[in-house]
Formats: sequence, structure tokens, C-alpha cells
Amino acid sequence: MISDYARYRLYEFLPGFSIWLTLIFGVVLSFFKPLWMIYFILVFDLYWVLRVTYFSIYLILSWLRFRRAVKQDWLKMLNEKFPEWKEQKKNVVFLPVYNEDYAVLQTTLNALIDSSYPARELYVVIAGEERKKEHWENLQNLIKRDFAGKFADLLFSTHPKNLLDEIPGKGSNIHHAEKEFKKYVDAKNWNYRDIIVSVFDVDTVVHPQYFAHLTYMYCLHPRPERSSFQPVTLYNNNLWESPSILRIMSFGTTFWMLFSLARLDNLVTFSSHSMSFKAIMDVGGHAKKIVSEDSRIFFQCWLHYNGDYEVTPLYIPVSMDTVQDKSVWKSLKNLYYQQRRWAWGTENIPYLLWQLKKKKEISKWKKFIMVFREWEGKWSWAVVAVLITFFGRLPLFLAGDEVKQSALFFNTPHILEIMMILAMGGLLISAILSMLILPRKPEHEPKYKYLTMVGQWILLPVSILFFSSLPCLDAVTHLMFGKYLGFNVSQKKR
Repeated sequence: MISDYARYRLYEFLPGFSIWLTLIFGVVLSFFKPLWMIYFILVFDLYWVLRVTYFSIYLILSWLRFRRAVKQDWLKMLNEKFPEWKEQKKNVVFLPVYNEDYAVLQTTLNALIDSSYPARELYVVIAGEERKKEHWENLQNLIKRDFAGKFADLLFSTHPKNLLDEIPGKGSNIHHAEKEFKKYVDAKNWNYRDIIVSVFDVDTVVHPQYFAHLTYMYCLHPRPERSSFQPVTLYNNNLWESPSILRIMSFGTTFWMLFSLARLDNLVTFSSHSMSFKAIMDVGGHAKKIVSEDSRIFFQCWLHYNGDYEVTPLYIPVSMDTVQDKSVWKSLKNLYYQQRRWAWGTENIPYLLWQLKKKKEISKWKKFIMVFREWEGKWSWAVVAVLITFFGRLPLFLAGDEVKQSALFFNTPHILEIMMILAMGGLLISAILSMLILPRKPEHEPKYKYLTMVGQWILLPVSILFFSSLPCLDAVTHLMFGKYLGFNVSQKKR
């Protein structure tokens, strides 16, 4: 009889195994059955062209919704449709901090004040770490000096160090802050359903209409406690100062989020998002022992409510920092570790496999779709760039004389070239949209840098291979062999 530990380790092993099996099988076929591999590559590339087309259609649809949403006066609409919202709803912002500069947090708090939503109606919880006691105490003094009395309330939570049964990081910090805030809520006798919690990264700069739009959508939703609310994520805070590859990967994240917002069935909470305090309390708060707490909270709720939980798209953006550092090399290193941490979300697959076997109330089809979506996403993340870059030519190079004399061998390079040209349409759309969401050029930046913003897209194949596929392979391989990654704090410097 297999133990629970061994079973869970098997679940952790399988996603990475499926990825490495694909790559190893591709090499073996290229050597021993090159004709089979040529057929596979042709079919796979055709599938990928169709997928790029599918992605582009949803991306454009989401872009149009985004442009329409940012032009609306959501506070006016909120006041007209829900005139008693101030008495009924309370917006709370959680900001976990570690070792960030005060300038980062100051920009975030100023954006809250500059919002169309009244700052006096916002409750702000800033959660610091005892591990950085001196820095945290200095931050508190600066925040009190500059922002005391500007919000409905300004609360501070200190996450103790060396607590048992948790890993140091954002998730455990937020978990502790939620428990502390619950005491505050209970003392005021607030209804958990009426509290809208936004868990933000410390560098999150909200669009002026964000909280008005969020509150409107929350009030409009028939069961808002059964939904998270996901905004568009931009990385515009320091985009102009960042190296080209950081910009490309940041745009890629934004475009993936826009695509997911339009599809809905592919939407899971990511990074900064909002949800009901009722849902948070029902599932026991954010997970304190994992790295990917931003997506895990969705799965916690989805499982707790037996699949009756969703994510509502918000087509209003929040903007964050790229992981720029003092040098290009350090910036690229930060990017690699950030992508690896995001890919560590693979840990949600064994979690789902383990939990779903206990959930008889969820249909088998619904279970399959949820696991398949997560698994296929990580598989594609890790292998697609490798398959297209290396395996498209490898079987042609290794083919024997018999294969080389076939019509398929002669036509395959031309077919692949045509399909890659078709796939370039997605790249063109991305380049155009990147220019449309580009923040205003700082005065100190030369005008010719606009050309760099367009020309940088030639680096896309390199960036996807080395700063997307490779860190994903790194993460899933660590999980395969039980080499668990801790929470890597992304550098946020100004």
C-alpha cells in the first residue's frame, strides 16, 4: 500500500516527467525514426499556428474591452446604480513588504490617494517582516509621517520570523496579516461579505478608476463572495529604463493576461487581484507554506466551494515594476528567477490531484478540465520553444538517404517556413499593441528609443527560450526531485 507521502511525491514527479519525456522522445525519434518526427513537427507547427491565431483573436477582443473600460467614469456609474455603496462596501488593500525602498511604497500609496475612489474610504494594511526589523520600523515611521490621516485607516502588521509550519515569503506574510485584520473586523462587527480585499504586490500602482470599477463590478455580481476579480497587469512603472528582454517578457505577461481575461475558462488569479474577505476566511486565508500563493488562493476557493467559484475580469489595469537592477546582468538574473518562481506554480498540479480525489461533489469532467488546463499550460510553457527552435530541423539533419530522397523531406523546410511566416502575424500584433500600451516617454529618454521599442521584438525567440522555457524546465525539475524552492523576492528598485 503506497503511503500518502509517496503518493504526493508521485503527483509532484509527474508534470516534470511528462515534459522531459516529450523532449527525450523527440531526440530519440529524430535519431531512429526521423520521418515520424518530421510528421510530428509538421502537425505540431500547424497546431501552433492555429493556436497563435486563436490567441491573437482573443487578445484583440480583450484589448478593445480594455480601451473601452479605461474611458468610463466608473465612480459616476457606481454612484448612479448603487448610491448606498459607501454604507454597504468597504475596500481594504493589503501591501506586503520585505526589503523594498520607501520610494516604491510611496509611489503605490500616492496612487491610492490620486484614485477617483475616495482615499478616505480605503483601509490600507501594510504587512512587514520581523526578519527586516530595522528596515520595517523605518518604513513605518516614514509612512506615518507622509500618509497618516489620508485613508479611512492605516494599519500595520508585523509578520514574526521563524514561525512553524510555513515558509518565509509573501504568502505567509499575507496569511498573518489576514489573521490580524480579522480581529480588527470582528471588533467593528463588519459583515465579511461586504469587505472587498485587494492583495497587491508592493509596487502595484492602480489606475485612477480601479477601485471604482472594482466596487461597481462587486456590487453588480450576484454572488461576489464566489468570485475573485482580476485586473489587467502592466509593467509600466519603470519600463523605459529596463533592458529590452525585460520589456519583451513584461509585454508577454500582459498579453497572456489579456487573452485569459477574454477567455474566462483559462482565468486564474495572478499577482495583484481582489476578492471577498468572506471567501478568504472560508478557506483559512492565503496559503503560508507555498510560493505561488496568488494562484493557490483561487484553487483553495474553487475546491472549498466544490467548483462553484470563478474569476471576474476587470479591464482596468494595475501597473508594476519590471525586475530591473543596477546592471543588465543582474536584471536578467532577476528575470530568470522571477520566471522560475512563476513556473513553480506547477506545485498547484499535485495539490489539485491530491485534493480532487476527496471531492465527490465535483464532476469528473470538471476535475479533468481543471487539471488538464494547469498541466498543459506548464507543458507548453516548457517545451514549445524547444520543439520549434531545435526539433524543427533536427530530424532533417539526422535523416538517412532514403528519407532525404522523399518529397516530404524536400518540402518540409518550405512548409515550416510558410507556417512560421503565418505565426509571425501574432508577433506583429504584439509589437503593435506594445506600442499602444507604452507609457509616456520620460523626458530624459532620447526619441530614437521608440525605434528600440519596435526593434526589440527580434529578441523574442531568445527571450522565450532562455527566460521562459529554461526557467520553467528548472522549476519542474526541482519539483520532480523534491528540491523545493523557497520564495525568491523579486528586486524592486528605483
